[in-house]
Formats: sequence, C-alpha cells, structure tokens
Amino acid sequence: MESSDQEKAVAVIMVGGPTKGTRFRPLSFNTPKPLFPLAGQPMVHHPISACKRLPNLAHIFLIGFYEEREFALYVSSISSRYLKEDKPHGSAGGLYYFRNIIMEDNPSHVFLLNCDVCCSFPLTEMLEAHKRYGGMGTVLVIKVSAESANQFGELVADTITNELLHYTEKPETFVSDLINCGVYIFTPDVFTAIQEVSTHREGQANIRHLSSFETLQSPTSRALPVDFIRLDQDILSPFAGKKQLYTYETMDFWEQIKTPGMSVKCSGLYLAQFRLTSPHLLAAGDGTKSATIVGDVYVHPSAKVHPTAKIGPSVSISANVRVGAGVRLISCIILDDVEVQENAVVINSIVGWKSSIGKWSRVQADGDYNAKLGITILGEAVTVEDEVVVINSIVLPNKTLNLSVQDEIIL
Repeated sequence: MESSDQEKAVAVIMVGGPTKGTRFRPLSFNTPKPLFPLAGQPMVHHPISACKRLPNLAHIFLIGFYEEREFALYVSSISSRYLKEDKPHGSAGGLYYFRNIIMEDNPSHVFLLNCDVCCSFPLTEMLEAHKRYGGMGTVLVIKVSAESANQFGELVADTITNELLHYTEKPETFVSDLINCGVYIFTPDVFTAIQEVSTHREGQANIRHLSSFETLQSPTSRALPVDFIRLDQDILSPFAGKKQLYTYETMDFWEQIKTPGMSVKCSGLYLAQFRLTSPHLLAAGDGTKSATIVGDVYVHPSAKVHPTAKIGPSVSISANVRVGAGVRLISCIILDDVEVQENAVVINSIVGWKSSIGKWSRVQADGDYNAKLGITILGEAVTVEDEVVVINSIVLPNKTLNLSVQDEIIL
C-alpha cells in the first residue's frame, strides 16, 4: 500500500571524518571508523538496519567528510546515499547544508543518528512518542551514573511531560544523570531553527565592531563561522524550556564508541541483541561436526574454524579467518584474513587484518574497556610467534613479536 506523503520519514546518519577517528587508531589507519566491524557488521550497519525497520522510510543519507570512494562500495550495497561535506559544518550545520536533498521527498520527520553510538535504536517507539509530544524534536536519553554524566551532554526533563527544560554539554558541575544519546527525531521546522541561529550569528558579525574588551569577553562566539552550527549548544540549549523539544528515555543499553576497547564491549552488546533481531546471524555448534559455541558468536561464512576449537561468549570472526585445533576465543574481534594457530588463546582482544597468532600463544587483556591498555590490540599484519604471550598491549601494524610483552605499546 502506498503511504501518504505526510507520513514519510528520512534518516540522516552522521559518520564524521578522518580527523574524528584519531582515538580509534591503530584500527582506523586504513579503515574508516564507521566501517569497522562490530558483531561482524560495519559500525554504521547497526543504525542503518534500525532505520530500515521504520515504516514509510523514504531515504537514508550518510553525511561526513570522508572521501566518497571510501564509502562507495558500502553505500551502493545498502541503497543509501553518501553526502560529502566540503568542510565541517557541525552536526546541525551539516544537516542544513544538505537540506534540499534531505527534504526532496517532503518527509514529515527527519531522524538524525550519530554513527558512533551503540544502542538498540528504539526508533519506532521514539517516533510514536514524538508524535504525541507535538514538538519540533525528540531526543533519546538515558540515565547514567552521576560520576560519568559529565562526559556527555546532561539534560533536565519534566518528569510528567518529558519536555526538555535545560541542556548543557559536558558541564563542570553535576546537572543531571540524564544524558543525550545522540539519536534524534525532528520535524522539518528544525531547518528554520538552524537558519535562525545562522542569521542571528551573521547579524551579530555584521554589527560587531568589537572593542578590545568585548573581544576578550567573547572569543568563542567570534571564532565560529556563520555556517558552523552545533546541534547541542546552538539548538538544544537555546530551544530547551520552550515547549519545542522533548525526551524519550531508553531503558536498554547505550555506549559511545570512542576507543577500540569500547568496540569490543559494543560488539558483545550487538551480538546479544542479534538474539532478538537477527538470530540467523549467530553461530551454533556443540563440538561434534563444528566448533563448540558458547553464548553469542558471529562467524563469517567464509571463515574456517576447526571442530575442536571453543568459541565464545562475545566473539566476532570476520571473512577468511582460519582458526586451528584447540583454539580458545573469548570476548574478542578477529578481523579479516587472520590465522589463529593450534592451541592459541585470545581473550579481550582485537586481532587486526592479516595478522597471525602462533601455536600455544596467548593474546589477552584484563577487559577494562575504559583503560588505555585494558584491551589488547594487534594492528594490521602483526605476527605473534609460537609460545609468545601478549598481555594488555597495543601493537602497531606490521610488527613481529618473538618475545612476550605486557603493558606495552609497541611502535
């Protein structure tokens, strides 16, 4: 049945650019962070698949400043469109810059998602709430511990109406344990709001023949270009408390994927979610004809895993991986073309593309996702020789380890 025009929705996913993925090194050296696999699927696949479950979705747009060729193959495979920014415009500015393309089909709702958040993306429930609220926008929020709240945008919402009353980005003092999840729904009115901010800033720039005292007082507002509009500080903060913005609280999981260590945790969260959304992607096996599988595990169809290996929980094995006899894998991401030889053990680690782990070797870490060396990371084409132990370490690409290491960064 053809859906009526007024019901159409579009989704915009912000993927950032090469300057944004620096904390994701050494894994982002040759793969854009949004294409790094979590639970065997590119990071950006998870918000995209949530968008595809929406009724009446007209288009999915990816906005970022990676080169188009880096996304060309992926975007063509999922029938979405990549829009390359000529320069950073800020999260709201990027949306506004491509407004004519985004609004081509006259959608009544625009979903805006950040690529580097990991959650269940309850978009259908959010949309229902957003329609009930009748505002310009709805923000996905979650409660976190008071200690960690100041790393994010904190907000205060009306406990009865869920209206967003106050918003502040990474405050120095505690404001609230409710934080912004980086997932939004807007009506097209958001474009007018962004235009107003831009016009106001332009007006200020034109009349501001600043005295030296005023220059000292407001260096930040002077430094921002007219077309660089941040969603949080420039839209959420000023429109809070004006019956324009509302919140929808998720009771599910939520994480921000800023570091390689956090990607191991998020891969595990997505694997667990596959039980509900995509059970066909999860491996099974009891050690008779195929390897013993414990918990949630993804194995690419092209991977070869020996029946005497034991895999899981929370393991993702990518294309053309070879796993030998007696191997044990727990809480790890094994990337394309890796070889794990007989009786090797990998725990709380990421093993980079084309790497090789020798017989009876151990590659492991404590599993503290937030610590710098809490996850062991082997970059691309690292060789760990037989009977070598690598603990809580980061190894840059193209290295050969013939001695055991612990708590080290191998440059």
